[in-house]
Parts: sequence; C-alpha cells; structure tokens
Amino acid sequence: MSKAMMLRGDAAVAPRILAVVNQKGGVGKTTTTINLATALAACQKKVLVIDLDPQGNASTGLGVPRKNRDEDSYSVLIGASAIADATLETEVPRLCIVPSSQDLSGAEIELVTIEDREFRLREALVRHMAPGTNTYDYILIDCPPSLGLLTLNALVAADAVLVPLQCEFYALEGLSQLMRTVERVRTAFNPDLEIQGVVLTMFDRRNNLSIAVAEDVREHFGDKVYRTVIPRNVRVSEAPSHGLPVIVYDMRCSGSQAYIHLASEVMKRERSIAA
Repeated sequence: MSKAMMLRGDAAVAPRILAVVNQKGGVGKTTTTINLATALAACQKKVLVIDLDPQGNASTGLGVPRKNRDEDSYSVLIGASAIADATLETEVPRLCIVPSSQDLSGAEIELVTIEDREFRLREALVRHMAPGTNTYDYILIDCPPSLGLLTLNALVAADAVLVPLQCEFYALEGLSQLMRTVERVRTAFNPDLEIQGVVLTMFDRRNNLSIAVAEDVREHFGDKVYRTVIPRNVRVSEAPSHGLPVIVYDMRCSGSQAYIHLASEVMKRERSIAA
C-alpha cells in the first residue's frame, strides 16, 4: 500500500502533512510553523501542529505550559500515547498541537533499538487518521535543527517539505545538504515526498547581503521559492514571550502580514497539486 493510501484513506478528507525543516538553527523554523499554522486556521482551515523539537518552542509559542505536556510527541513516538490523546487545543480557533517536552531529547537514542524506527510517526498518523476520523486540513511538523531520527520520522510521514531559509551567507550550502537528504528519503522511504517550497526569512531590505542571498536562492531553485518574504520584525521576536503567534499578538505588523500572504501561497500551491 502506498504512503498516500495509508495516511489518507478517503482522499476527500485527506490532510496535507508538511514538515517544516532546516538542519540549521535560528532560521525562523518554529516561528514559521506556528505563524503559518495560525494564518491557515484564520483562513478557516483546521490545523494540527506536531512539535517534534525537544526544545519545545512551538509548544511555548502557542501558549502550552510545560505542566500540561504529560502526553506529548515523545509518548507518541514510543507508542505510549495515541495522537488524539496527546493533542491539546490552543487559544487559536481551529488550531491544535501535539506538544513537545524534554523527554524527546532522548528519543534519538531510544529509537535506534526500535524496529521500523523511521516509521514511528507515520504509523501513529495512520492510526489517527483512519477513514472517516480525520478532522484536519493541514498537519505541520516542527522539526529539530538536525537531520537525525526525529527529522527522518517527519520526512517519512510528510507529503511535502517546507524550508525556512535565513538570508545569510551560508544559506545555499545548508539548503543543498537538506535537498540531498530529502532525495535520499524519497528513494529509501517515501517516494511521494516533495518540496512544497522555500521561504526566505529574516530578510532585511537595507542589507545588500540579504538581497544577494535572495537572488541566489531564486536563481538556483526558481519557482520553488515563495514570492512572500518574511522580514526582520521586532514584533515577531516579541510574540513568543507572550505565548502567542505574532498574528494574534500584532496582526498589523509587517511580520504578521507576511505570514498571512505565505499562507495564501501555500494554499494556492496545494490547490494546484490537487488539481
């Protein structure tokens, strides 16, 4: 049975599963996950975020206290909890999250000895999304800043990869490594995996390097790069300390508006894929 058939059951209610991945830290990966998810929810989509990063920043950024994370993505991966049992509602309507905890930091070691360790998240999603039971339009997986077993589980479970890319000198080098990893996963585990898009983050129009990097990335990856660019914005940086997505914290700021436009692009690409 193909991965698409396993995960989707009834194609009419199939969620799209997007892994938000970059092996480099500090590129706006978690910020992109929670704000894209919020923007999609604001567009009347039902969204689930799976926090697969041991740092748990997506959980914190969506206002989930650590004391409420008894069942989390770690317990899902080791088979102790079902996704439905670990899912929490957030303050954003139509947006839920499977939170992360510090326990996840040991999962890389524990998974090594488990059979079919690369498929743990996929199997949990298969059980969760039996025909007629799915309630989500999108599932976004926030991956850790590495290409280890946690990220591999996300790539094996995902339909597509969304890559946040900071506009800095070494951006293309890191992106090329990630693309090679995606190709290996496609060959070995998940032939349906595709690149949904690359989003340029922390862009500063006053900085010549940001402009040059953006031009290089678009030259190399063409229309895989979203037209929307996420600017450097102090409100985006402030929002997580309040346990809020920036779109809730300050919807009018340039960062919020950029993520709303990004959500529109993502949905447009998804419609073209479905067609």
